[in-house]
Amino acid sequence: MPELPEVEHSRRLWQVGQGAKVLEVIVRNGKSRVFRSVNPKELVRLLSGERFFDSEALGKQLVFRFGQRGEFWLGLHLGMTGELRVEPPKYPFLKYDHLILRQSKRSLVFSDQRQFGRVLFDQSNVAPSWWAKLPPSILSDQFKRDSIAKFCHRRKGSALKSLLLMQERFPGIGNWMADEILWRARLNPTTRAGVLSESQIDTLYRATRNVCKTAVAIMNENWEYPETWLFAHRWESGGKCPRCRTSLVRELVGGRRTCWCPKCQPKR
Repeated sequence: MPELPEVEHSRRLWQVGQGAKVLEVIVRNGKSRVFRSVNPKELVRLLSGERFFDSEALGKQLVFRFGQRGEFWLGLHLGMTGELRVEPPKYPFLKYDHLILRQSKRSLVFSDQRQFGRVLFDQSNVAPSWWAKLPPSILSDQFKRDSIAKFCHRRKGSALKSLLLMQERFPGIGNWMADEILWRARLNPTTRAGVLSESQIDTLYRATRNVCKTAVAIMNENWEYPETWLFAHRWESGGKCPRCRTSLVRELVGGRRTCWCPKCQPKR
């Protein structure tokens, strides 16, 4: 499933169309599950002829605004297999393409093989509820250390791995990012949130911000995570911790495949 850096990468792909007019909106199959929250005919009617105003990524969701003042809100959730692409202007539909926005120099394509993604749409001068209700981005100034402390207290019985995957507080964090954060914070993924000390909460907060910020920066360069990251070794057969060279452990935590170093992240 796409995580925060992949979603931001998708946003920037479509961002190349900013300022250009949408000449044609094509919906391949209005009965697809990705359109379960919208009227595809209304989407086509209202977006056709409008200019791409701006875009934003928040966690695992995207919004693209169109119109003179950005009053048309197109929301996209990539689900498990959704992806955004930029194709030539006369690009034809492929099997799993659901939405195409044709511009004079390109086609902006949304595809989703398993149809777990979602298209949202609204016409409003303010953010629609499905966007306004999302929690603050981890990369924003609104993502506070105190909110993490309160969340740990409220979810005190949750394992840290499960906690980091809760989108209502950690939007955009997925499986590999959660493992990376906990490895950097030297916290065992099975540790309960309620037992963290104040200093450990500080460390968890900083590690979360740093991993997200660095992952987005790396995405801009070459998409290659350095050998000093757990990411580069978590899927290796016989993989070693890049910090202490101890053999990595892989087990299910909260139903998710989890990787950690037993020396750097001892169980409490």
